[in-house]
Amino acid sequence: MEIRPEIIRSRQNRTVVEVAKLTDRKAREATKSFRFDGIKLLWEAMKNRLPLETILLKESNGEALLRELMAEFGEVAAALCGRVLTLSDEVFDKISEEKSPEGVICVAKYIDKLQKIVTIYNDGNFLTDAEERIVLLESVRDPTNVGAIVRSAAAIGIDRLILSADCADIYHPRAVRASMGTLFNQRIDRVSDLSAAIRALRASGRRVFAAALDEEAWRLGDFARRGGDCVVIGNEGHGLSAEVLEACDRAVYIPMSGRAESFNAAVAASILMWEFSK
Repeated sequence: MEIRPEIIRSRQNRTVVEVAKLTDRKAREATKSFRFDGIKLLWEAMKNRLPLETILLKESNGEALLRELMAEFGEVAAALCGRVLTLSDEVFDKISEEKSPEGVICVAKYIDKLQKIVTIYNDGNFLTDAEERIVLLESVRDPTNVGAIVRSAAAIGIDRLILSADCADIYHPRAVRASMGTLFNQRIDRVSDLSAAIRALRASGRRVFAAALDEEAWRLGDFARRGGDCVVIGNEGHGLSAEVLEACDRAVYIPMSGRAESFNAAVAASILMWEFSK
């Protein structure tokens, strides 16, 4: 694997322009590609055998980083890495998503097992594993929250996340960064009708709990959980829709001290995933 001998010094270079555009969802959808910045995510991509279309290196430390990559991953890196280009420090810093750029930007194609739009009525394979641990998200709009939830799900051992179609794009740079690379191996389905997904889960014999505070909500920790139980986490500001609440078995709430109105969505999701995975 060789670095291109010339240094790209123009912000108008075609490759540089295309990579910079990947911060926009329309560009990601058009090319079915996404970008991520930083050494940690590059290392996680190698560990998860994620093919990379392009690697952009910063002139001042690119060669050293490349040598470190080859020393760590050798033939694996050679097989997974496509084009490797070097940018001048000025051009690199202008398109980097990091406050303190580490010197590497990667581009990869969408991952096959992520973000598939599932139509519940037509997909007979939607639910195939009765032991699968599933958590659902409705209208979680902050990419950082979505990425943090992905990270917690992977750490806790959640098998599948099911997202409503209007959740933040999991390929948003902030979502990828917040996931700390767990996005590369976590199963995620994006469904066109979350209420239908909940009804399908219940029809399979599972209980589905809505994370919401109402008069009949059960306090988390005060009831016996069953294998196969699922929980739905809602929008950061508005919670769950009436349709989703109606589709669930009942609501569950996290007890709080009273000194705050609510948890951050990612924090609430982590608590609920931990409790429901016991």
